[in-house]
Amino acid sequence: MPNPEPKPATENLPKHIAVIMDGNGRWAKARGMKRTQGHKEGLEAAKKIVKKTADLGIPYITLYTFSTENWKRTEEEVGFLMSLISSHLRAELDFYVENRIRVAHAGDLARLPANVVDELAWVTKETAGFKGTTVTLAINYGGQDEIVRAIKKLTAAEIDSLTPEIFTRALDVPDAPPVDFMIRTAGERRISNFLLWQSAYAELYFSDLLWPDFDENAFMDAIGDYQARERRFGAV
Repeated sequence: MPNPEPKPATENLPKHIAVIMDGNGRWAKARGMKRTQGHKEGLEAAKKIVKKTADLGIPYITLYTFSTENWKRTEEEVGFLMSLISSHLRAELDFYVENRIRVAHAGDLARLPANVVDELAWVTKETAGFKGTTVTLAINYGGQDEIVRAIKKLTAAEIDSLTPEIFTRALDVPDAPPVDFMIRTAGERRISNFLLWQSAYAELYFSDLLWPDFDENAFMDAIGDYQARERRFGAV
């Protein structure tokens, strides 16, 4: 009989988790499938991890859904991803409602298709009042791009008296706390322009699992690794 899943120490959970969901295409290729099937499976994996995050009471999770660099992929794959994102947002409203999940968006809306922009606006409005976990979908997102866009939002007076706190208020999701824990799957060891400002003191965790294989048990292993670390923020 398997041992029950250990309950994490609630006093040492991250408040904000960022996830680079890498490996969907490789997962599909290894099984002789089209890359698009890997993205479908990756979506299901994301839903499981979001549910686990909400169950643990972790306030924020940000998912790297589509980067500013992902436009370099084939037109077919980009089109599929945009369609998958827009259909998912409406189809999963019951899931968000049931778990009191608030949906937010990070990234530049300007290049996104109109239907994706509309669905993002709809789901963020429908879930705005929920007080559970905030799930931020980083779509057409790049950390450098967000920083540049934030600077452009600042007034001359704000720039003259600029502080980290003032700058943070100009970010895409200003109420989100700094990233405590960043997870990346598929064996890569880099953060790929993700939440550069917010991750200044983030703990990094790299898994060799491809994203569709990163299940709740793998997630809990990662959380346990985080809890075992001592965060000093520059102190001794």
